[in-house]
Amino acid sequence: MIPSPPSRRYSAERALALGRQTLGIEAAAVDALQHRINGDFARAVALILDSQGRLIVSGMGKSGHIARKIAATMASTGTPAYFVHPAEASHGDLGMITRDDILLALSNSGESEELLRIVPAIKRQGARLISMTGVPTSTLAREADVHLDAGVAQEACPHNLAPTASTTAALALGDALAVALLDARGFGPEDFARSHPGGSLGRRLLTHVRDVMRPAERVPTVVPGTVIGDAIVAMSRGGLGLVAITDDTQRPIGIFTDGDLRRAFENRLDLRDARIDQAMHHAPQSIGPDRLAVEAVEMMERLRINALLVTNEHQQLIGALNMHDLFTAKVI
Repeated sequence: MIPSPPSRRYSAERALALGRQTLGIEAAAVDALQHRINGDFARAVALILDSQGRLIVSGMGKSGHIARKIAATMASTGTPAYFVHPAEASHGDLGMITRDDILLALSNSGESEELLRIVPAIKRQGARLISMTGVPTSTLAREADVHLDAGVAQEACPHNLAPTASTTAALALGDALAVALLDARGFGPEDFARSHPGGSLGRRLLTHVRDVMRPAERVPTVVPGTVIGDAIVAMSRGGLGLVAITDDTQRPIGIFTDGDLRRAFENRLDLRDARIDQAMHHAPQSIGPDRLAVEAVEMMERLRINALLVTNEHQQLIGALNMHDLFTAKVI
């Protein structure tokens, strides 16, 4: 299919000017919302927090697209929520809404016929209504238990017709609600990670050292007094770039790494006769298995080392990990 030629009215200068104008209008619309974060906003937050049910978000057309995103944001930040299409609600989906739920209805005009049609049924069963409109005197605003004013001075569309600034404002106001709610619920990074287990944040905040470490039986170890040459053989077989030096209770008293091997060469140590005690790092750094893997990353970066031993509550060696293991687990 051959693309249509550009309009003869097109000019790069006009496109740039309209792009900047659009962003300016939408930024001003969002900025104006700050002055409307008042008692109504606080009441809306309290109403949702006190609900024993779920937050049902609904809207038609472009408002419906914004409603879907708000519902998704709420659900991922600790407020059980889902989207219900108002037209479908009139044909059976109202059965999904209970008296314990709250309906958050979005309509820029506040006169969306599909939404107004389901309001009486919502009220009859005892559910509460929060409306978000651009017209505080609209029918939907008047019928609501709480009204949130998302009005804008103008749309970014040159004809002041296409929903642009109004949908941006509604989206931002929905985000403001979600953030206020997650803070009130004490919803933290680990809670967020649990609802996003497949994402990078989930891996970072749900992965513990025990999940990525190599167990003790795969960590090469030698005893004090071992010849450096023998320690090198053990280190090569382990594939970790280190060998742990342990006492008779399996507590690590030293560590010998690839870097220590290079320094042994620089110091002209005889690898056939010199003992590991002469080249190892005494009192090696270690971490517990229940610590987060990201803490291991931070520790290695701060100490400028590439590997860590893992010890239990008795300071006995139970494993080890290196930067490669953390890369493989996609923690970094």
